[in-house]
Amino acid sequence: MKPPEIDIRDAFFNEVYAIAKEDSNVIFITADMGAHSLVKFKKDLPKQYINIGIAEQNMVSVAAGLALGGKKVFIYTIIPFATFRCYEQIKMDLCCMNLPVVVVGAGPGLTYGSDGPSHHATSDIAVMRALPQISILNPSDSCLAAYCARIAYESVSPVYVRIDKGRQPLIHKEKDKFPDGLVLLRGGSQLTIISTGLMVHHALKVAESLDGHGISSAVVDLYMIKPLNESLLLSAINKIKHIVTVEENSIVGGIGSIISEFLNDHGLFIPLKRIALPDQHCFESGNRESMHKYFRLDEENIKKDILSWVSAV
Repeated sequence: MKPPEIDIRDAFFNEVYAIAKEDSNVIFITADMGAHSLVKFKKDLPKQYINIGIAEQNMVSVAAGLALGGKKVFIYTIIPFATFRCYEQIKMDLCCMNLPVVVVGAGPGLTYGSDGPSHHATSDIAVMRALPQISILNPSDSCLAAYCARIAYESVSPVYVRIDKGRQPLIHKEKDKFPDGLVLLRGGSQLTIISTGLMVHHALKVAESLDGHGISSAVVDLYMIKPLNESLLLSAINKIKHIVTVEENSIVGGIGSIISEFLNDHGLFIPLKRIALPDQHCFESGNRESMHKYFRLDEENIKKDILSWVSAV
């Protein structure tokens, strides 16, 4: 089992390194972004490592060319620069040509809280899921991060990975056989909380707290945001009375929107509460924890909002 002190980002890159040692066709390109776990990659596999500099759009096009030449390419920078800055290149060079390039974006949500809207990643799910062909992964702990690296490597189409940084308690175990796309972490008979990434940790604590209020709550870790495993999700919400989505993204176009569309498409009349960031830029400054409290995404406020909503419904 991987110890919980392993950084999520390092767990992902350690797995990419292990893959690259076995497969010389794996190429890693960074837009002048580093990570502790990339030091040995650059040292041990210099012919498979490229720092292209602060040229993100060019990085995508170079990756597309290498992929056409038979290489498996991972590209890496922070989320706003990997997605919004490169959106046209990802659309035309990767998705339209269905090339198996992995776009690794660091810092979901308000990870870079004090750096302002230029560095926040609060609407990338909305824009990236609109692209045909691409898959979206968002691991919640180091074990799942390593598994997502394997999924990305084996994919024959473009993949976008939202990768967190920092040390989080383990939710999963290395020996776990992960279902395709989502994991039911906790059973419950009344309410299901669906979350992704870091917010899964909040969801688990909130669900435990809700038990004390007589609300039996399940928790789903939606680690593959696109494509949605509809049959598995149907199974996870079977006979549930309420659904809550919890995410560190804009309320527009995130997993709350995805679940809303899913319920509508399947004719399911289950009350849904979406807990997310408001539809606005965040000009407040502070660390991630303080930003969560400001936007009521901390565990106590999430619990209060759910209790209030369930009572009203």
